[in-house]
Parts: sequence; structure tokens; C-alpha cells
Amino acid sequence: MPTEQASNKALLVLPRLRIQNANAISSPMTWGFPSITAFTGLMTALERRLGVDAGIAFYGIGVVCHGFEPQATRGGYTRSFHLTRNPVLHDGNTAAIVEEGRVHLDITLVLDVELTSALLHETERTRLATRIGEVVAGMRVAGGSVVPPLPGMFCTLPRPTLMLMADGEEERRKQFRKLSRRWMPGFALVSRDDLLQARLIELQLDSPSATLLDAWLDLSRLNHHAVRLPVANEKTGESVQTIEWVTDIRLGWIVPIPVGFAALSELHDPGTVVGARDPRLPFRFVESVYSMGEWISPHRLADVSDLFWSPSYDPSKGLYRCVNTFCRPSALTSQIS
Repeated sequence: MPTEQASNKALLVLPRLRIQNANAISSPMTWGFPSITAFTGLMTALERRLGVDAGIAFYGIGVVCHGFEPQATRGGYTRSFHLTRNPVLHDGNTAAIVEEGRVHLDITLVLDVELTSALLHETERTRLATRIGEVVAGMRVAGGSVVPPLPGMFCTLPRPTLMLMADGEEERRKQFRKLSRRWMPGFALVSRDDLLQARLIELQLDSPSATLLDAWLDLSRLNHHAVRLPVANEKTGESVQTIEWVTDIRLGWIVPIPVGFAALSELHDPGTVVGARDPRLPFRFVESVYSMGEWISPHRLADVSDLFWSPSYDPSKGLYRCVNTFCRPSALTSQIS
């Protein structure tokens, strides 16, 4: 974290990163786009690599996806990941296959940062943005490798930018409107915890024993139900009933997502658990926490803060989760519906 007191809010934009073989199995119950925790982890790793002397602090990260290419074979309703064929063991037996899902991504990362007074000049910000781009090029993003753009993919090669956040609500709105156009075509991932709570209330009206898991599973699938429709018989004119199957309508591109982890045990002292990744830090067993998310075009967001996911920790509940403050306006709902 920067040590100087004078600071200013800014945006760090890492445009059109091409990621190869990112992790497509984001949790024990979901697959597809990598978990948002992978990107908050990237933010933390980047801050540590830059060090305190860089004069920049990171608070949140937003993801805009431009391209998604899962490495999977599809046959009807079944999909199978492309798996590697590992060499045989020393005794000649076939090595066990551990399923690994991979996906190629084309994404833009937008980070909420704070700068010290030494970085308020444009020249210094440009120099730091270039350095950050070089550092990210050598890092793993959601387990995948950052690779150069394909030849002819862009007329002008996108470069990282570090810009001060505009003062005043109107100026900030104009700044974000200009930026959001650059991120199109693409879709930003935002939180829809509100849908999960609303669906739980609906389910409990019919079944009081319904849980959040029931609501999450209900929102994660396409639901079909039969509807009786009165139809007039062409010959006799009598009204008869027919059955028609109707699919429930979802407002927006809603997806189930993992958003963090919940503790299953108390914190163990450093070095007391065999096989821990870092024996110098306390350790605890956790399980995934799930919620609902929505892919939405950046130009439909009201403010750049709607993009950001930030890590939070509740020690009383042992809850480690990523938080996004997006709230869908009623006007936007009416436009989509």
C-alpha cells in the first residue's frame, strides 16, 4: 500500500487481453467462465509484484468478456473437455486422468486504484501503465497464459492506460460513457444477489421448506411448465382445452457463479497442516459460496463502480466472498422486458 497521504482515485484499464487455456471449471458445481475470485486473486498478486514503492493501491476489479472459446467437444446435449494424454508412469502403467477444463478468453480488465501524488502527472501514469502491462504479460490469469494478439486482429495495438477518475458526477458519467463504448462488443459480469432472494420468496409461497439452494438451482436452469389453453373446435365450435409447454422467461443473461468461500474449520496455526500451499500463514478448510450473476453490455451500466468486484471478509461467519454493488434500475428492466 502507498505510504504517502496525498492520493487520488484512478482507473487502470488492461484492454483486450488474450488468455489461452484459462481454467473453465470454476467450482465443484459450475463450469464456463472462470470464477471472479480468480481475477481478485490476480489483482492481489499484481499489487504484491509491483510492491509498495510503485505508489498504487488496488481496491476492485471488473471484467468485460469479448470472446469465449471453451475447449470442449459437443455431441447433442453432452459436452466433453479436451483432455491431455499424459505419459505413462515409470512402471509402464497409464497415468490417471484428472479432468481439467480449459477455455480461451478475450477480456478487458478494469481496476479501481488509488495513486499517490507522485503519479498524478500524465507522464508518470503512462510509464507505470506500461510497466504494469509488461508485468501482467508474464503472469497467469485464471490459470491461463497471456498471449500476444493475432496478426491483423487490431489496427492499433491496445495498450494499458492509467487515468484519473473525473471529478463531479456529470464529468464522471461522460468519462465512463466514452470508456464503455471502447469495451463493446463485450459483456460485463455483475452480481444479482437480489434475484436469488426474490426467487426464494416465490418458492416459499408454494413450499415453505424451500432453501436458498432450491432457489439457486431453479435460477440456474431452464424451467418448462404446462399451460392449459382453450381452443375452439373448427367443426363444432365447442371450446376444448389443449396443453402447451411454456419456458419461463428470464430477464437478462443470468448465470450461476461462485463468489467466494465459507469456512469449514477454525484457523489452524501456520505449519500445522501438512501440504498447505504456504506454511508461513494460518490455514483453514473452506467450501465454495454461490450466487447469481448477469452478463450485461457495459453501455447499460450507470457508473464504472457497477463493474467492480472487491474482496471482503466476515470473521464472525468465516465468509470470504467477492462483493459487487450493481443494482439494476427499473428503467433498464422495462427496456429489456
